[in-house]
Amino acid sequence: MKAAVLKSFGAPLAIEQAPDPVLGTGEVIVDVVATRVLSYMNEVFSGQRNYALDLPIIPGPGGIGRVRAIGPDATRLAIGDWVFCDPTVRSRDDAVAPDIALQGLTAAGTGGMLLQRHFRHGSFAERMRVPTENVKRLGVITSEEAAQWCALGTLLVPYGGFLAANLQPGETVLVSGATGNFGSAAVSVALAMGAACVVAPGRNDRVLADLVRRFGSRVKPVKLTGNEDDDREAMKRAAPGPIDCVFDIMPPSVSTNVVRAAVMTVRAYGRVVLMGGVGMAGGPGLELPYPWIMRNCIAIHGVWMYPPDAASRLIALVRAGLLRLEEYETTAFDLDHANDAVAHAAANGGPFKLTVIRP
Repeated sequence: MKAAVLKSFGAPLAIEQAPDPVLGTGEVIVDVVATRVLSYMNEVFSGQRNYALDLPIIPGPGGIGRVRAIGPDATRLAIGDWVFCDPTVRSRDDAVAPDIALQGLTAAGTGGMLLQRHFRHGSFAERMRVPTENVKRLGVITSEEAAQWCALGTLLVPYGGFLAANLQPGETVLVSGATGNFGSAAVSVALAMGAACVVAPGRNDRVLADLVRRFGSRVKPVKLTGNEDDDREAMKRAAPGPIDCVFDIMPPSVSTNVVRAAVMTVRAYGRVVLMGGVGMAGGPGLELPYPWIMRNCIAIHGVWMYPPDAASRLIALVRAGLLRLEEYETTAFDLDHANDAVAHAAANGGPFKLTVIRP
């Protein structure tokens, strides 16, 4: 099969023939029809992000495709089914605290690297091997629609955070990082889950206005100034009442002061979800006042990805019309131009932008 292979950090992807994946028990082979290219893939491939990758590897976190082959333990899947390949692979021998690898992207710890050795190759290829439990049926779609369905991979991240926070209909949410690719997805997911109001802070007036245009008066934009105390008060004033949940998805480049300003807008007994990259590139950690956390009974959730059933539940939100994939503007490249796709994704990583490869 044809694949894009990362052989060394800092080198371009090599487009070449690779061995076909071999089916094993508990696995599914999928013909990849479309796969998203993360806006920061160039930083992963250069080594800038220090992601745990055992090279050489076929990258690509998840994708949309059709089932090519199934193992003997698959009872619902059928050859030809349209599916979403969930990249969050979990070890099967510890249900309480499983090791995790993101197939085709990175891994966490020694156990995660063991997973990566087997489920190492991702979706920048004509075919991929996926754990059976990570293959989620989409129902009937067309090949043309497959590119937009790749947005599931982006939307799932904030969905996992809101599930961890037990977001309830009618609550008020603040999305820290609302003008970014994952942050704008968080705005749409929170509204789809029934949030009465989403406070959307940011510095980009155009993007803030676009969020209001897309989603209406339930979005309350706040222009940030860079002054921590002033910004915190402005975010509080924008909300119609107490802020029940703060969701942070800021990238590694952002100052911890910006994150703290948002986090400390949450009401007493409120919840905070941390899913961003602040501190991962070095520098100071996020400092929060111990007495404020304790006396206000603040629940802080560190969340990496989402629970195993999240993808199926998110697909149901899309099918119900509560979450619109049509918001995403997609640009597609064929596999021969995978390096062009990576460059395009880096230059076009804003809200509701989606770069895909169609092998």
